[in-house]
Amino acid sequence: MGAARTLTSVITARLDADTLARVRLACSPAAEVTAWLGLAARRGRHPVFGDPGAAARAVLHDPDAALVAGVLPVDGGPAYTPDLLTPKPGPMSSRVLDDQLDLIASTPPETVAEQVDAIGRPLPSAVRDAVDRGTFAPRAALGLRRFWAGALASGWSQLQSTMEADLAVRAGTMATRGVGALLDSLHEAISWRDGTLTIRSTWHEEFNLADVEVVCVPAVLAWPKLSVQLCDARDAVLGYPAAGVGVPAGGRAIDKLVGPTRAALLRDLDVPRSTAGLAGRHSLSAPTISYHLKVLQRAGLVVAHRDGQFVLYRRTDAGSTLASFAGHGG
Repeated sequence: MGAARTLTSVITARLDADTLARVRLACSPAAEVTAWLGLAARRGRHPVFGDPGAAARAVLHDPDAALVAGVLPVDGGPAYTPDLLTPKPGPMSSRVLDDQLDLIASTPPETVAEQVDAIGRPLPSAVRDAVDRGTFAPRAALGLRRFWAGALASGWSQLQSTMEADLAVRAGTMATRGVGALLDSLHEAISWRDGTLTIRSTWHEEFNLADVEVVCVPAVLAWPKLSVQLCDARDAVLGYPAAGVGVPAGGRAIDKLVGPTRAALLRDLDVPRSTAGLAGRHSLSAPTISYHLKVLQRAGLVVAHRDGQFVLYRRTDAGSTLASFAGHGG
């Protein structure tokens, strides 16, 4: 289910120790394709990437792609997207999209009917006919594959790089501060306290997750929306806005995000540098440099390693992605 813009209710999910141990991170190509298809179908604009374009709209003339569009949220309508379209992604590999499409195609007809009925608005007759015939799931998988090929394949590597940069930051948080800190960092509407995940939402639901896997996926084309998919514990997914997507490009926009001093340090850490070296380059005291480096390190934007007597700092992939938004302007 997708969270709407106005968050008024609460979803609570209690995670036992086994579930907490099985929280992992992954990219979800199916979620990206579904988000872009929905935006093209309702002729919307992404807040960062703008109009999906004529190529995306042209693919919607395909009957199977149009079938998917028929069950996606419309402006002003219910925000529920059938979970079958965004299955839990497996481990990172070149086959993630193929594997997800196989899962979509194999969704049992009774599950399809249940989720389509939950949409809560009148649907196109073609959708109802496909659900009744038991052909909706395999046709939806074909529609998503064709839409990806026609509208997203050419720019996919850039999208994947953005998602992977976010995952590097989140993995750093999980490694240094624990899974609870990771969950607490995903979105301002999510909080983790005492074994319970609390999510401000338009939905009011309670879940008890015992010994199940929860996958956290960064959303680029659905940015800045938060999505919560917990109704089927076997397919538990939290979709959160990927970091860096909404950062303004050009000039010194990065200064506004992390502050001018830390922005200057981040730009300078394309190669490893020591605290003393940075102090000399930026005409600041070593304690001041050390303070700002620790802030950047806690954010997952820089890492430190010892080289003999010196501790050297360098940008992470996420730090490089953020620094790239600074451009070369003054």
